[in-house]
Amino acid sequence: MSRYGPRIAALERRAERDRESFDPDVTPERAAADYLREGAGQAIWLYVEARTGGRLVPFSEAELTALRESMNTWLELYARSYGVSLEAEFTVREAAELLLETRNVHDVAQLLTDVPERRP
Repeated sequence: MSRYGPRIAALERRAERDRESFDPDVTPERAAADYLREGAGQAIWLYVEARTGGRLVPFSEAELTALRESMNTWLELYARSYGVSLEAEFTVREAAELLLETRNVHDVAQLLTDVPERRP
């Protein structure tokens, strides 16, 4: 287990609680923003933090799986907030690369999920 193990476990538990307590009647934009800011963004940033700064922190397979599944859970909930059902299967690495490019977790979610649809 890496030094990030406890944080990853906490993210995993929070993602599961959020999935169980999903409420479609909450204002979509508010709920979606919360899933990104407090969920997916935290998971993605943990990965970035562990992979930058001169020291590559090795994740166990279980940690990487938990981090990926947690992030994808929040991206699915983000999409559901807009009435879109999707099975997110993104890697944390691809999300992290987008975050470093865009500097905005909302842009990352939109680019990965295409929710909401881009306007021409």
